[in-house]
Amino acid sequence: MIRKWEKRADAILGIAASALLFAMMVLTFFDVLGRYLFNRPIKGAFELTELGLLVLIFAGLPLVSHADEHVTMDFVDKLLGEGPLRLLERTVNAVCAAVMFFLTWQIWLKADKIAGYGDTTDVLRIPVGPFVYFMAAMIALTGLVHLYRVFVPSERRSLPQGTA
Repeated sequence: MIRKWEKRADAILGIAASALLFAMMVLTFFDVLGRYLFNRPIKGAFELTELGLLVLIFAGLPLVSHADEHVTMDFVDKLLGEGPLRLLERTVNAVCAAVMFFLTWQIWLKADKIAGYGDTTDVLRIPVGPFVYFMAAMIALTGLVHLYRVFVPSERRSLPQGTA
């Protein structure tokens, strides 16, 4: 059973990701229109698209983990019963959480360096540091989702045939 707060979190991140994708589509449309019809592309459109993609991908990471929609191989699932399968899922989620927390730490250190240097984009001079901190925060949130799944397994995945 999906809890109310889980639905809200999914909705907030999903709406934000959808709005960002739509804004990127509009920006790209007008950039291409300006480039080919008027020979005047939008200044910094490429940079805004790059940063938008960064935000879109990393905002989607916790959504994918929460919905348990990662690419999986289920050839072992048919050999295991319900108990060992649940143990395997918990173990995989624990390993994923550990990897995500390690990545969070490493990316946070990199964000500190980038922010310390004052790195910006080339054309619009947008500071890059906050975007790298955002990456670290979304990876940390993904780690929390996997840690949550260690204790509250997903009910979305179907069990192998013959188990219930």
